[in-house]
Parts: sequence; structure tokens; C-alpha cells
Amino acid sequence: MLNGSLPIPPPSTLLFDISDNNLTGEFSPSICDLPFLQILHLSNNRLSGVIPECLGNSGNRLSVLNLRNNSFTGSIPDTFTDGTLLRVIDLSDNHLQGQLPRSLANCGMLEKLVLSNNQLDDIFPSWLGNLPELRVLVLKSNKFHGVIEDPQTIFQPTKLRIIDMSNNKFVGKLPSKYIQSWNAMKDISFNLSAYLQTNPAFNAQEYLLETNYDVIVTMRNDGFLIRYVVLHEDVAVIDLSNNKFDGEIPQVIGGLKGLNGLNLSNNILSGGIPSSFGNLTELEFLDLSHNKLSGEIPKQLTILKFLQVFDVSHNLLTGPIPQGNQFDKFESSSYEGNLGLCGHPLLLECGNSEGSKSESELEFDWKVVGIGYGCGLAIGLFIGQIVISKKHMCSAMSFRIYNNSRRRKGWMRLRK
Repeated sequence: MLNGSLPIPPPSTLLFDISDNNLTGEFSPSICDLPFLQILHLSNNRLSGVIPECLGNSGNRLSVLNLRNNSFTGSIPDTFTDGTLLRVIDLSDNHLQGQLPRSLANCGMLEKLVLSNNQLDDIFPSWLGNLPELRVLVLKSNKFHGVIEDPQTIFQPTKLRIIDMSNNKFVGKLPSKYIQSWNAMKDISFNLSAYLQTNPAFNAQEYLLETNYDVIVTMRNDGFLIRYVVLHEDVAVIDLSNNKFDGEIPQVIGGLKGLNGLNLSNNILSGGIPSSFGNLTELEFLDLSHNKLSGEIPKQLTILKFLQVFDVSHNLLTGPIPQGNQFDKFESSSYEGNLGLCGHPLLLECGNSEGSKSESELEFDWKVVGIGYGCGLAIGLFIGQIVISKKHMCSAMSFRIYNNSRRRKGWMRLRK
């Protein structure tokens, strides 16, 4: 319940955590003068003003910068210099504007960059791919826009495990070349202790102080709130939802065998669901809803034994819903809005034989029958007149007309 302005701790401070209070006012640049400060945690307060430019200076020892959920305005300082020790930057849930500072490329030790829920306006930061330690990149709910072009240089963030670019204004095809380079998501036996856990150690005279810092990543899935608070397990997530990506889903996603979650909902994707998704044996949630996907749901998806959330609603899918394993648990809401789907859990049953026909086909058959019967009757009357004028053919022709008429009436009763 602390309130008032941000206090300045003693110069010997290693870790300054004053999060979850009611502090107000601006961020004092005097924080940058603390010579030993390595973790600065000010999240969940009501601090305002601009972020001091001195925080990115390589002259300090800052390793973790967490300013999440305050009211900071302006742009992110473009003063990150070579040699900076920053490993975690979390500036989410503020009012930051402008472009991403290109000097972030100097943060060679950066592991987690979380900038969600701001007003940042930029194109896809492909230059971040040169950061060798980057594991978590969260850009959701900003104003990022444009086509994600193929990388002009080698883009190999080999340790990237979480990428969230949802709720932006990206357009064009899904970035298959980038997806193919996310090698850390291809490994099922991933060692998170070496990749996702920032564990800075501080030498302070005769004792060793260690602290863990973990990024909060939340994803909403039509009523399901998936929240990774403490990342002490193998977690690999891609969220590109709520953009305007079009075209087909790249087959290369099926090669990310360590993937736990994939959300491509609310785009304009077309084509079929790749059968290669059956290779995603660690997948826990898959959301492809609100697109224009067509074709059948691949039966290969039934082998995904960890799949808990599955949503393909509001697409153009057709054919029978696969049965067995996890698919026996999904409710009808997972499939609603696909008029061509049939089978459990939908009320529409699939046809059991080749002879079964749809309502439209039956309606067409009746039209053909009606036309055939009408034509037969007209021809019969015409021939009848001929028969009357030619009495020597009357009995034979009358029998043939009568017999044909009986056959048509009998077939129509049978169909009815």
C-alpha cells in the first residue's frame, strides 16, 4: 500500500523491487546512478512520464528492467549501447508510442522482450533476429503493421520459444521463412533451465544472492485464458491471431514438434488445415477459428494426445469430424459456423452409404421425375392421336403407353 513518489534506494542496492504498490509521479533518472543495481522491478504502480534514457547505458549493470503496468508515455529510449547487460525488458501495459528503437539490436544478452498493450507503431522488427539469446518476443496489442517480407539476411533466433504478435495490423502471407528458422521450437526434449529461466547471480562480498525472474504471457482463446506465469517447463507458443494474414497455412509449422500452443484465429487464411499438424505431438491448444479454411479436418490430428483446446469454428470446412482420443471431448462450439461439417458432436449425421443423397440432390431428382412424367404424358397423348387414325396399330401402341405410364407412377410412389 505504499504511495507517493518513487524512493531512491541506497547506492549499495543490488535488487530494487517495489512493485504492486500505489506509487505515482515520474521516474527519477537518479536510479541510473546506482552503481550495483542489477534488477529494477517497478511493475503495477501508477508511475508516469517518460522512461529515462540512461537505463540503456552500458555503464550500469542492469540486467532486468520491469516497468510493466504503469502509465509511462513517450517513446522507448534509443540509447541502448554495446556491452549492455540487459537480459529482460518488460515495458508492457503502458502508453508508449513510436517505433522500436533500433539500438535494441545492441542488447546481445537480451532474452525476453515484452512490449504488449502499448501504442507502438512500426513494421516487423526483423533485425531482432540477430540477438543470439532471444527466447521470448511479445509484441501483441500494438500498431505493428505491413507485410512481413522474407529476411534479407540470415535470421536465426535459434532460442526463440515464445512469439506473440497478436492484435496488430500485419497483412500478407504468414512468414514461413521466419517460422522455419525458429529451431528451438523443433526440439521436444528442450531444457528450459538453460533457455527460459533468467537466473542472474550477484556477488556481494561474502555471500551469493540469486533471484529468478519469469515473464507473464497470457493468451485468450474464446473463453479460455491460458496464462503462463512461471515458465519452469518446456513452453513453446506462437500467437499470430487478430491480424489480416491471408493465403494458406505454411506446411513448415508442422516441423515445430516442440510447439505447445498455436493461435492463428481471426485472420483471412484459406486453403486446408495442413496434415503435417499431426506431427505437433506436444500441442496443447490449437485455434484456427474465424478464417476461410476449407476442406476436411485432417484425421492425423487425432493422435495429438495432449490437445486440450481445439477451435476451428467459423470457417468453410466440410466432411466428417475425426473421431477418437481427444476429439471425443471437444464440444460443438469448436466446429460451429462450418455448414459442411458432420458427425459427433454436431447434430448433423454423416451419410452411411454411397446411395445417400443430400436434400438438394433429392430435390433435383424430383424435378427430373416431374419433367420426365410430363414429357411422357404429352408424348402419349400425341401418339394416341396417331393410333386413333391408324386403327391397325391401336392395340400395340395403347399397351405400350399404358405400361410406360404405370411404370412411371409406380417409381414415383416408391421414391415418395
